[in-house]
Amino acid sequence: MKDTIGFIGAGNMGGAMIEGIAQNKLFKSILVYDHHPENLERLEKKYGVRTAMDEKEVAQNSDVLVLSVKPKHYPKLIESIKDVVKEDVILVDIAAGVTIHDVKRYFGKDLKVIKAMPNTPALVLSAMSAISFDDKVNEEDKEIIKAIFNSFGKCEVVDESMMDAVTCVSGSSPAYVFMMIEAMADAAVAQGLPRKQAYTFAAQAVLGSAKLVLETGMHPGTLKDMVCSPGGTTIDAVCVLEKMGFRASIESAMQACAEKSKKMTEVK
Repeated sequence: MKDTIGFIGAGNMGGAMIEGIAQNKLFKSILVYDHHPENLERLEKKYGVRTAMDEKEVAQNSDVLVLSVKPKHYPKLIESIKDVVKEDVILVDIAAGVTIHDVKRYFGKDLKVIKAMPNTPALVLSAMSAISFDDKVNEEDKEIIKAIFNSFGKCEVVDESMMDAVTCVSGSSPAYVFMMIEAMADAAVAQGLPRKQAYTFAAQAVLGSAKLVLETGMHPGTLKDMVCSPGGTTIDAVCVLEKMGFRASIESAMQACAEKSKKMTEVK
C-alpha cells in the first residue's frame, strides 16, 4: 500500500470514504483539508486523521489524492495544486460530469487518474461504486483503488463510457428507492400501521430483497415469481403495478437521468 491518502474536501462523501479507509487501516496516514473546521475536528477526533492548513499541503504529501469537492470547483482547485502534486500521485476524481480527460487537461500533464462514482449509502458503509482507470494506472495501483472503494461498500470496474449508465442505476437510484419506501409506508399507515413501524417494515423488506438478489445470484424475475402464489395477494398487487406502468416509469426516469448526466459531461 501507499503511505498517505489525502482528501481535499471532507463533506458527506469524503467523510464516509475516510471512515471506511480508517476502519480498514489501508494507509499509514490520512491527510485531510476542508474549508469547514468542524469537519476536520470531527474526523481528527473520531479517526485520528492528520489535518492540513490548506489544499497545497495535502497535495504535496499525498500518494493517493481524492478530490472530494463539487464539480464546479475542480478547475480552480486543480489550478492551485497542479504544480505541487507528486509526479506519481494517483488522483481520484469523484465529481459528476468531470472526466479523466478533464482532470488531465486541468492539470496540464499526464498524471494517473481514477474516475469513480460512489453513492450516498457510503454514509452507512454500503456504497455501490463504479471505478474507471486511465492507461497510466498499473495493476498495483488498481488493487489499491479497489481496496479503498471496497472499504465502504462494494465496487465494480467499468469503462468510463458507462458512467452515465452507472449514474442512473446506482448514483441516483437511492432517491427512487427512498420514494418507494415512503410510498409503501404511507400505504401501510393508511391501513392502520404506526408510522415508525411502517418505515421499518418497508425499509427492511427492500434491504432483504436486495440481499436475496446479490447473495443468491437468482434472476429478479424468478425471485418475484417465488413471492407470487397462484391466486394470492401478491400477484394481484403486481398486476396493478404493471397496469400503472411501474416498470415503464422507472425505465423512463433512468433514461432522463442518463441523458442529463451526458449533458453535464459535455458542457464544461
